[in-house]
Amino acid sequence: MASTQMQTQQEDLSNFEALLEASYAKGEIKDGEISQGTVVHVGKDFVVVDIGYKSEGQIAIGEFPTVNGVPQVKPGDRVDVLVESRENDNGLIVLSKEKADKLKVWDDISAACERDEVVEGTIVARVKGGLSVDIGVKAFLPGSQVDLRPIRNLDKLIGEKHRFKVIKFNKKRGNIVLSRRVLLEKEREQLKKETLKKLQEGAVMEGIVKNITEYGAFIDLGGIDGLLHITDMSWGRVNHPSELFNVGDEVKVKVLKFDPATERVSLGLKQIQDDPWTSAAARYTSGLRVKGKVVSLTDYGAFVELEPGVEGLIHISEMSWTRRVKHPSKLVNIGDEVEAVVLDIDSTNKRISLGMKQIETNPWTVLEQRYPVGTVIKGKVRNITDFGIFVGIEEGIDGLVHISDLSWTHRVKHPSELYNKGDEVEAVVLNINAEEERISLGIKQLHEDPWGRIPQAYPRGARVKGKVQKITDFGAFIEIEPGIEGLCHVSEFDDARVENPRDFLKLGQDVDVMIIDVDAEERKIGLSIKAVKKAEEGTDYRAYLASTKGESRATLGDLLKDKLQK
Repeated sequence: MASTQMQTQQEDLSNFEALLEASYAKGEIKDGEISQGTVVHVGKDFVVVDIGYKSEGQIAIGEFPTVNGVPQVKPGDRVDVLVESRENDNGLIVLSKEKADKLKVWDDISAACERDEVVEGTIVARVKGGLSVDIGVKAFLPGSQVDLRPIRNLDKLIGEKHRFKVIKFNKKRGNIVLSRRVLLEKEREQLKKETLKKLQEGAVMEGIVKNITEYGAFIDLGGIDGLLHITDMSWGRVNHPSELFNVGDEVKVKVLKFDPATERVSLGLKQIQDDPWTSAAARYTSGLRVKGKVVSLTDYGAFVELEPGVEGLIHISEMSWTRRVKHPSKLVNIGDEVEAVVLDIDSTNKRISLGMKQIETNPWTVLEQRYPVGTVIKGKVRNITDFGIFVGIEEGIDGLVHISDLSWTHRVKHPSELYNKGDEVEAVVLNINAEEERISLGIKQLHEDPWGRIPQAYPRGARVKGKVQKITDFGAFIEIEPGIEGLCHVSEFDDARVENPRDFLKLGQDVDVMIIDVDAEERKIGLSIKAVKKAEEGTDYRAYLASTKGESRATLGDLLKDKLQK
């Protein structure tokens, strides 16, 4: 009985194997095709799967996903496998889950291409010309198809998951080319249609900062970009758009201009806010003390930001009462916090004049009290010019000694004849003009004017000794005491006509002369050599003096004027 049952089972098994063989022969189970099986055993190295064939198949356990090193597979799981060959040396079917998965992906991608569908994938690596994307199999994403605009740094996209359109598919060669740009263009075109419906001048819209340049920022309004120029970002000073924005920032802007023909859009941000200059005149009245930050320097002054959008100018002349500021950078730097006084405001032209020196007392207003006229001061020569010397009175305040106030008697051609820069001198305060910030000093006024005693010291007819200082075609200038000279006209040399004064006198020669004219007001003295000779000869020189009195003074004046002109 038992033998009969066993024989029957063996016959049934033989029949089943025959049926499987027949089924396999009919193409139901073929090499290279995908079949579905059931996991019957999970071992250390292999997973055994039953696909309904006479023998079971094995798959390397490494083809199954793992979590923390544990294979994610158990008996009873249904899996798709690829039949690689019917039996190996152990009598088992050779199966592959990994290859089945890949073939299935290829089939899914092929179907998606036929239906014009999109696929999802993760960017996994940077390759030559673009990026590698894992969509179940490796696909190529050209750099030109990554975004609407070229992206300089493709590496930053690695690890990101996106949707793509398959633009090239070749299963035999294993070649898949993707495009993200095609989808973005399609989305953008749809957004653009919606945006154009509400895009009009004056409209306030929300957008995203798409790109930043030196002159502005491009804002994506939804399928269409607008330019937010740097001058329309803020009422205040903006050196670079990156001070206010980053790519990706959400902003609310106002449409300033829209050209439907060219689809150019000009945007403004500051136009959403109130212009601070509309009420500046009420806030910044003349005389008001204010604080601000130095934002710009020029040759003529410093611009100070009092609040965003409101700047004032401190002119270089308003920086210090006493210092001669050659450039604003000598006193302030960009970024400095400064205090100033409002001098004037012009709201129409958006200008505010500021002064730094007005914070302090004007030293010129107290100079008259500190240095009344007649005060003797000491100071160093700070500068020498053709017209005089500047003497330092106190820090930043100089007084001018005009060339005419250097000496009562010395004929100064240039102040450098008497003084050098750095010399310490004494001078008398002659005049103070606080409004024009000028102080006049005198050095010769420290001494008595010798011309006050000259008429008494040298009366007409007095004989004196002198030294020839200068010879001209019309006569000779003879010094009769240090700094006091008189003119001996050529006609006063001798009774005989003298053609060339240089043949008659020599420079440095000592001569006896007679005073024939004195004019203290004009500081002129007339001398005569021949009058001395007449006196020595016993001639009545007084009669001679009387005869020359009327003409000699006029002649002397003319000659001295001629000398000064020369």
